[in-house]
Amino acid sequence: MKMFQQLLRLRERKRGFHLITAEVLQAIPQLAEIKTGMCQVFIKHTSASLTINENADPTVRVDFEMYFNKTVPENDPDYMHDYEGSDDMPAHLKAAMLGSSVLIPVSNGRLALGTWQGIYLCEHRDHGGNRELIVSAWGI
Repeated sequence: MKMFQQLLRLRERKRGFHLITAEVLQAIPQLAEIKTGMCQVFIKHTSASLTINENADPTVRVDFEMYFNKTVPENDPDYMHDYEGSDDMPAHLKAAMLGSSVLIPVSNGRLALGTWQGIYLCEHRDHGGNRELIVSAWGI
């Protein structure tokens, strides 16, 4: 069994859904040594999240942002946690809905993503800052 782990620091991005598959792959070149295994990508934040979805048409990412902004609006008077800004509590809720990690099979040294799949950083804050991910891969 081989196991690899790497910290990946992502530059600050504007609010929205961003493809980060290439950055994840650059962070863990040892993936090529795994014939059969798994790769987990975990975000160390509570106001951003990760998901896997469409990697070709950028309008999908725009529609994701529109949907989540409609579903979890800012400035809801019922929010108690509002001292970090109007985007903070909605960011926590959106992150909880999508999750803090993705788990992807590894096959012949590559992520076994579908043809049209990519890893998204889902930035839910207007100014979330740099984000840290832990990328772990293991297998034979």
